[in-house]
Amino acid sequence: MPKTYKVHAISLGCPKNRVDTEVALGGLPFRTTPVDDPRAADLVVINTCSFIGPAVEESVAAILEAAEAIRDLSPRPKLAVMGCLPARFGEDLRRGLPEVDVWGLPTELDILPGRLAEALGAEAADPTGRLASTPPSYAYLKIAEGCDHACRYCTIPSIRGGLVSRPLPGLVEEARGLLDRGVSELVVVAQDVTAYGRDLGLKDGLQALLEKLLPLSGLKWLRLLYLYPSGVTDGLLSFLAGAGRPFVPYFDIPFQHVHPEMLAAMARPKAADADTVVGRVRRHFPDAALRSTFIVGLPGEKKEHFQALLEFVQRARLTHVGVFPYHAEEGTPAAIMPGQVRRDVKARRAAAVMAAQKAISADILDGYVGTDQEVLVDAVHGEWPGLHVGRTWFQAPEIDGVTYVSGPGVKPGAMVTASIEEAKDYDLVALA
Repeated sequence: MPKTYKVHAISLGCPKNRVDTEVALGGLPFRTTPVDDPRAADLVVINTCSFIGPAVEESVAAILEAAEAIRDLSPRPKLAVMGCLPARFGEDLRRGLPEVDVWGLPTELDILPGRLAEALGAEAADPTGRLASTPPSYAYLKIAEGCDHACRYCTIPSIRGGLVSRPLPGLVEEARGLLDRGVSELVVVAQDVTAYGRDLGLKDGLQALLEKLLPLSGLKWLRLLYLYPSGVTDGLLSFLAGAGRPFVPYFDIPFQHVHPEMLAAMARPKAADADTVVGRVRRHFPDAALRSTFIVGLPGEKKEHFQALLEFVQRARLTHVGVFPYHAEEGTPAAIMPGQVRRDVKARRAAAVMAAQKAISADILDGYVGTDQEVLVDAVHGEWPGLHVGRTWFQAPEIDGVTYVSGPGVKPGAMVTASIEEAKDYDLVALA
């Protein structure tokens, strides 16, 4: 019988990276079993992120920590590093980390498994296909790679390249496979899902894809991450409203800023102002959950620019908000723009937005107390017996708050109807 190799995998960054990790591990042409400790592994795989400075630091730290953990072992596990970090820093990174045995770029998912097999001297076996690393309740479906937008602060196009949409038939087949494993929720991801299919010559490509995905047997929820404001049109919203479930009216729209001078400085795609986009969504979906991210402290951001952003957050009452202090990323136009904002000012502005949002989130969640909600159960709580961690339709995995749920029939992968008993700032407590 062929040898089974023990694999320790770390996936950093966004859900798109997680999908790449699952694809790479599922394509390995040898038998594998996961292990939690790198010292117990034959192969350590780290999929890295380098979108902003802190992500670069986290990725490098993970590599160095793994290298140190396995350094004196004999035989030493093979160390593989893939993803955005080597794509961004290339040969300089490779020279600085001689401990790494195998490197892989985001564009090399098809050949990376062969490299890993060669490094291990592994006896060939049939690949198992994409290896799920999410709980049994949900899975990500990555529909495109790269981005054609040219936002001045963003490293994604230089790392991942331009938009490359995955062919529609393959996506439908992959979705069927995930649902056949018992997954209830598909989270459709891309840098901009509204751009899907443009490079394939598809008109209304996202709509064409959803027309194939939504009827699939076993699909209970379908969620979209992320919709650029320029793509949130009345036509798309009208289609989604008519489609109904399993689409959930959760809209993650990364506005990044609201002041027109800041949006121009960012070179964001032309779109209606944020208030108009929010109003458009709520016209079609009065009870929609809206999420957005914002960048504070871009070069040139003045008090009045920030004040406009803060007032929008207070006015719009979005369900979820994320805020990032601007990081000057080498190679981006924004890094050399005049008017760089001091670090302490950026930190204060980010904290002010999150303080405003914390009160809004607590108030919104308090409105659900006493209602019955469907809760999709993700996992057993690690500390409290009988308690599980799940999500309502307005809570996306890994980025939003959660619902702590207990009661009959509650187990990972189950969808239960539960009464919301308590609301915290970002989380809910429910009883099935």
